[in-house]
Amino acid sequence: MGRHSLAEEPVPHPLDPPKRPQGRSETTGSHRIVAAKAPRRRIAKWPFACLGLVVLVALGVFGWNYADSVLNNRAEAQAATCTGTRTVVRVVVTPQIAKPVDTAASRWNSDLTQIHGACVHVDIESKPSADVLNALTGKADLATIGGLPDGWIPESSYWVTQLTNTKPALIGAPAMPIGTGKPADYPFVGLAGSSLGGPTADENQQRATQTFRAYLKEPAQLAAFAAAGIRAA
Repeated sequence: MGRHSLAEEPVPHPLDPPKRPQGRSETTGSHRIVAAKAPRRRIAKWPFACLGLVVLVALGVFGWNYADSVLNNRAEAQAATCTGTRTVVRVVVTPQIAKPVDTAASRWNSDLTQIHGACVHVDIESKPSADVLNALTGKADLATIGGLPDGWIPESSYWVTQLTNTKPALIGAPAMPIGTGKPADYPFVGLAGSSLGGPTADENQQRATQTFRAYLKEPAQLAAFAAAGIRAA
């Protein structure tokens, strides 16, 4: 027969590898299959919560310290100027002990001492014990000693006993000896009441008077008493 117009298909050899199917792109083979995405790793939230708590605590401590500092600075500024409520404590003393007590009062006033938010100023006046007793018991005009004092320091307990027996309502606080040895034991007695028409000492004045009385028992004041020849009680 004559020549074939179409080339004959070659017969595949049994050992030849199989052909790829026609019409399939090589880019779609099994080697290009994209692997499934791994799940995202979750970030623990507790470290952030702890950090936030630490920040809040730090801010709280800072705020507290700041507020406390402001209050302290304000109190110190007020103490430096003593612009708050002012309380005047007047103490009448026997001349024998006037100098060391006046020295203690000057130190007290220089320190701008405050009691319960009130600036306390102590005035010391020297008066003979007999004159003070007469004025307090009504034998003399109270004005002769400048009115009713907040405290009195005679030279001995004898005068306090006379006042207690005659005008017990005037005793605001029990007497406390400043020195030792009778008859000169120098008792400090707080006064209160208005039985003689004088003003009644308010609570701040009574507290301030008792505080100043305790102040006289501190070592610095006792040293001043000793220098004046008065032994500590």
